[in-house]
Amino acid sequence: MATTTTTTSTAFVTAATGYYESLEELVLDFLEERDIAPRTAAIASGIVLWCLFWWFLLFRARWTGYFTGGPPVVCWSPRFPIPIIGVLIEFFYSPHQMIRRCYDDYGPVFTIPVFFKRLTYLVGPEAQELFFRANDDLLSQNEVYDFMKPVFGPGVVYDCPKKNRQVQFQTMANGLRANRLKVYIPKIEQETRRYLQQELGDAGEVDLLHTLSELTILTASRCLHGDDVREHLFKEVCELYHDLDKGLVPYTPFWPTAPTTAHKKRDAARLQMVELFGDVIQQRRENPSRSDGTDILQLFMGIKYKDGTPITTEEITGLLIALLFAGQHTSCITSTWTTHLITHHQNVFDKVMAEQEAVLGNQPADYVLQYEDVQKMEMLHNSMREALRMCPTFIMVMRRAERPAPLTVNKKGSATEDRPTKTYVIPKGDFVAVSPTVSMRLDTTFKNAETYDPERFSSPREEHKTPYAYLGFGGGLHSCMGQNFAFVQVKTILSILFREYEMERVSPDLPNPGYEDMVVGPVGNCRMRYKKRQRTGAVN
Repeated sequence: MATTTTTTSTAFVTAATGYYESLEELVLDFLEERDIAPRTAAIASGIVLWCLFWWFLLFRARWTGYFTGGPPVVCWSPRFPIPIIGVLIEFFYSPHQMIRRCYDDYGPVFTIPVFFKRLTYLVGPEAQELFFRANDDLLSQNEVYDFMKPVFGPGVVYDCPKKNRQVQFQTMANGLRANRLKVYIPKIEQETRRYLQQELGDAGEVDLLHTLSELTILTASRCLHGDDVREHLFKEVCELYHDLDKGLVPYTPFWPTAPTTAHKKRDAARLQMVELFGDVIQQRRENPSRSDGTDILQLFMGIKYKDGTPITTEEITGLLIALLFAGQHTSCITSTWTTHLITHHQNVFDKVMAEQEAVLGNQPADYVLQYEDVQKMEMLHNSMREALRMCPTFIMVMRRAERPAPLTVNKKGSATEDRPTKTYVIPKGDFVAVSPTVSMRLDTTFKNAETYDPERFSSPREEHKTPYAYLGFGGGLHSCMGQNFAFVQVKTILSILFREYEMERVSPDLPNPGYEDMVVGPVGNCRMRYKKRQRTGAVN
């Protein structure tokens, strides 16, 4: 963590130094015009610029919005009681813990100054409503996620005109509709059973996170890339994806073009990925029978923008990379947590297995799962949903305020003596964030939030129906369009896994969420013992 903090700080200081040098040039020109002695000029400019440098770097962010009704600014850290820099140290040490601490101290809206940037957090369903209802004209994603351009490439998602982005998103959504999901389930089952037979066998012990990570990308490749890529180019795609993934490090959002080894490998991998898929696309156009027409790559190949311009090979590749990035982490981490939590709670496990018996108990041994079967697995569905509530994959999601944004919290009916009704105006230029890891573990958001309880989502409780309470797949205008695919993918894999094997965690303790990482996965012992079930016809 110390290395991460130092590297991120270096990125900020580098940017601030550029402003410092510009200011220095302006001041020296001013003094020369007035024929002030060089020695005096040097001393005066040094003092002025030193003050301006620190004002811009540390103090400007603290005072912005002070006279316009901005949210309270966090200026002191009880955990690291060091003037000025204590807040920075606490934030980089553990942003999750700091966000929770600030919620307790300041309420649902507060601003954390990070060098010359302001991060304004909205915590809890009421405050989060603004974040999820606002359009891009008020809270924009483009500037926040600009650091992903080197991964996705130019002209993709947030690096293209709004009209083109709408076409890209609409095509993605079409590829993830129910009629497509019905086709994907047999593909996912085929891939899962082949992997279990080849890699697990009848009994043994595995690192569950590693196993489910491999299964996730195998099944995703089959559905998204198509059979030709899965059968002939999967190894190459995996290796390149690995370099792209490892090129997203903690300092990347602040300095995405830093000349580091990780970034160089990332850039090289993207170019190789474009070349690889360029060959696939060319072969498909010359021989359409190479695809059955159901994979999303084939859909992307047919994109034409509203002005009639066809999509480029580089853009198609970028969209495929974007889909893999969006789904790989969420699916493999959520399936890992779901399996651990189900096997840790015997009452939940018994209900999941009873549901498998009820849905599939009368089917023959060679029966292939259907979309309607997966849809009936409500207990498994809610178990996954609850795992994602307790262990979401991201600490924060951000936007940038394009103009002042008013927000009222603790409205009439929810106000208390300790937390009265207040209205804030979030200043233009603030980075506005919500924290799923904090919000969904508040007892004010979900009852007994620290308890794993999948039935909280069932009738009559349905706690997730409180607007903007459940953030497992975002919400509002920018909710994740791939969430239905994620549910189908994970439920299909876990249904087969639970029916095929008896499973037991090696450690009696659950792993901990890795809140210090960019993507929050399980940290600790993820190993599982497994043994092939005796085939009874009931659950196999």
